[in-house]
Amino acid sequence: MRYKNLQYWDGIGDSLQDGDICVEDGRFVDETRAESRDLSGCFAIPGLIDAHIHLCLNPEVRDPDDQTLPGREQLLDEMRGRAETMLRAGITAARDLGGGQYLELQVRDEIARGDVAGPRLICAGQPITSRGGHCHFWGGEADSTGQALEVLQRQDARGVDLIKIMVTGGNITPGSAPKDSQFDDDTVCEVVRAANARGYHVAAHCHGTDGIRQAADAGVTTVEHCSWVGESGWGKQFDEGVVARLAENQVWVSPTINSGWKRFKQEAFVQMVGGNYERMKAAGVRLIASTDAGIPNVFHHDLPVALPVFASFAGLSQLEVLKSATSDCASAIGLGEVTGAIRPGLSADFVVYEKNPLEDLAALENPIMVVSRGIATEITR
Repeated sequence: MRYKNLQYWDGIGDSLQDGDICVEDGRFVDETRAESRDLSGCFAIPGLIDAHIHLCLNPEVRDPDDQTLPGREQLLDEMRGRAETMLRAGITAARDLGGGQYLELQVRDEIARGDVAGPRLICAGQPITSRGGHCHFWGGEADSTGQALEVLQRQDARGVDLIKIMVTGGNITPGSAPKDSQFDDDTVCEVVRAANARGYHVAAHCHGTDGIRQAADAGVTTVEHCSWVGESGWGKQFDEGVVARLAENQVWVSPTINSGWKRFKQEAFVQMVGGNYERMKAAGVRLIASTDAGIPNVFHHDLPVALPVFASFAGLSQLEVLKSATSDCASAIGLGEVTGAIRPGLSADFVVYEKNPLEDLAALENPIMVVSRGIATEITR
């Protein structure tokens, strides 16, 4: 298929290009003699990528103990539905960072076979956590380094794509404190070493500053949240030395800023958080787009609405935030040679709009066509 006469951003450069997008066998190509479609006046960008979702979670359910009440088959149907809403929103790839029953792996494989519609998924399975720790109900509890490695081996056997470790506590688990580390330094380092030896990236859940330090020193692939929480509160224990380690070890930061962050109106808090991101960027730390979709009130199709909010808090230009959700995100999560840019050889994943997203991020909320692995889905409103 030749998509003719549109303006497109390739995910890499700084401006739009005029021309055609050519697709054959699910990939971008330089030229094609296939049928054509005129898209004069339209704009295209690479498909969006959300670096942090939980497909198994219903954002309308607040109590994590209630998430499994529907039963396996209903849960699978609901997850398939969420995946389709993501695709229709222009999200063509996502990283699922935790579930308890491996259902997201089944949906991942169904999408890859073309049995159901949804974004390309890479999945972590059960996160490694402490006994009674954050998201312990997903089954990845460990009391020691040896037990943590057993959890890792179990994920490997189930066919996950990466490893997730809950380095600190979190908000949705009663009795879990976001500021507190859940493992000692040696355990975190050994998990990362063992995961890398098996060819896995490691995503580390880190709210507390000490946990961010542990993850940075261990050389994880991504730090999720990176909230700089300490005894004095949220975001108030920023540490320049830890930031230097993040940059030195080329650790990406996935801040999970969703559209709900618009509720934070207090000027002092907004300035503090924004200042933290400015100092991180100045030190060379790279940020990628993520929403933590599935947690209460954060819906799986949230990313297009979240990106302007992310740009505001992190001090990103429109171009920078679009890169954080396309080419940069693909590189960070191990898909840089698969998707994330409109480039010959990569998967034909792109989104078409009537307005230019590089001029107004609000355009992201209204795609008219989503192409994933070369298959076009028309979006009617």
